[in-house]
Amino acid sequence: MAMQFSQEDFDRLLLFEHNRKSAEATYAKDPLDADNLTRWGGALLELSQFQSVSESKAMINDAISKLEEALLINPSKHDALWCLGNAHTSYAFLTPDFDEAKPYFDKASEFFQKAVDEDPSNELYVKSLEVTAKAPELHMEIHKNGLGQTMSAGPEASFGSAKSSKLKKSSDLKYDILGWVILAVGIVAWVGMAKSNMPSPPP
Repeated sequence: MAMQFSQEDFDRLLLFEHNRKSAEATYAKDPLDADNLTRWGGALLELSQFQSVSESKAMINDAISKLEEALLINPSKHDALWCLGNAHTSYAFLTPDFDEAKPYFDKASEFFQKAVDEDPSNELYVKSLEVTAKAPELHMEIHKNGLGQTMSAGPEASFGSAKSSKLKKSSDLKYDILGWVILAVGIVAWVGMAKSNMPSPPP
């Protein structure tokens, strides 16, 4: 299934690919930089949105390993904890079987709770914790309607018009949640990038 890329998507794709490469280069010089590992995980999580479901899952697992590495260095790093919550949420939504997905939602809640514990005034973390409580219900709604198949396509890729209004409603919900999760990760990656004063990408 081909995805339709807008110019904005393409710009984001380039940005996060640049972040990923920069993080990889920085890691080679300094493997114990927890900020860099968090940026790396965030970039992988962003890039996973542009892949097929199986590639996306592999990339999310890669992101999880980078973020866990950051937490080994600094266990109270709240942005890494929060990114891990997002990674587990994203993985759960890509897993149609609810029993299989549920442990990922549970882990996501734990990580969001830890992020809130470390930084209680952060509204994004608090909001994430609230939203993750509703995520299992949304998951069931999405996959009950067979919407999980369209993860890599437009919201209405393969539906007949008879069902489309109900499906459209759930798919809008899904895209709201996923879009929100990903937007939030993007914010963290941007902030990380600004902080690290990365050199501009080669022309």
